[in-house]
This record gives sequence, C-alpha cells and structure tokens, in this order.
Amino acid sequence: MASGTGLPPLSSKGVFSVSSSSLINAPREVVWEVLMDWESYKEWNPFVRDQRVTDARKNHLPDETPREGCYLYIHPVHIPPSFDSKWFPSSAFERITALDHENYRTAWVNIEMPHWLLSAERWQALVEVEGGKTRYETIEVFGGLLAYLVKAFVGNGLKKGFIAMAEGLKGRAEERYEERN
Repeated sequence: MASGTGLPPLSSKGVFSVSSSSLINAPREVVWEVLMDWESYKEWNPFVRDQRVTDARKNHLPDETPREGCYLYIHPVHIPPSFDSKWFPSSAFERITALDHENYRTAWVNIEMPHWLLSAERWQALVEVEGGKTRYETIEVFGGLLAYLVKAFVGNGLKKGFIAMAEGLKGRAEERYEERN
C-alpha cells in the first residue's frame, strides 16, 4: 500500500488516472455501509447512478451480494455528473477483484475490451483518521490504446464525476451518522 493511504500504488501503471478523496465526519463502518449500498446510489450519487452484480451477459442475479470474482454492471454513469436523466448515459462492465470488509477496500477491473485496447482498474478505500472521521479515497487507472481517447474526450468529466461521488458519499454518510446519534 502507498504510504498514508488505503490504496495500492497504481497511478504509475497506465496512460492516466483519475482520483478523489474526501474527509467524512462519520466512522468507517457507516461510510462503508453507504458505499456498499448500491441500490441507494440513485439518491445521492450523481456520477454512478446504479450498479448491480450480474452474470456474464449483464443479467441481474437474484442474489446481488458482491463478492470477489463477480461481474458488476455499472449503468447509468453520468459524465458529467448529474441527477437528471440522460439521453445517452455511459456504462461499464467490470469484474470485482477485491472486496475487503475488514480493511474497508474494494476494487474492480473493466472487462469489456481486450486489455491492450482499454484497461481500467478502480480502487476505493476508507481510512480511519483522528477524531472518528474517515478519509474516502478512490482512484481509477486507465491503460491501453483507447485510454488516450478516453482521457481526451471524457477525462475532465470523469474527474468531475469522481469529485461528485466523493462529495455525495460524504453528505449521505454524515447525514446517516447524525440520524443515529
């Protein structure tokens, strides 16, 4: 792991990376609960509006409990972030590579295209900081030939999306924590 962070050192691998972080006035357990409640994303997350565990053909499964090795269909993704309905929202098809409840970390990799054409690896982690607060950290590293086009056409929108998700997570987790105390 990188020093002082819950994320592994990924940004040196790839064409570009997008990251964000947020200091959240709530314990990690509460923030993790919000982060892993994918069904509620449409209520607070203007970037990733929904994500579901699916089979290899993107069909929803009766048991959508996330586990390492499961497929993850992320749709709709709003670039730039917005709570409004979009005519042509983006999507991503991923495989969950890490789901560490003990250390509050999760990761997935994009599997829609051959790795040499486009690769993407996303990590999210929660780090306990002084005073019972939590630092949310996230990074996604893009590689492959198409990563140059992704960076040129939607790189800034992705950055805005990561920031909006971090801010939304902060707001929802702090609200939930205040309701309980």
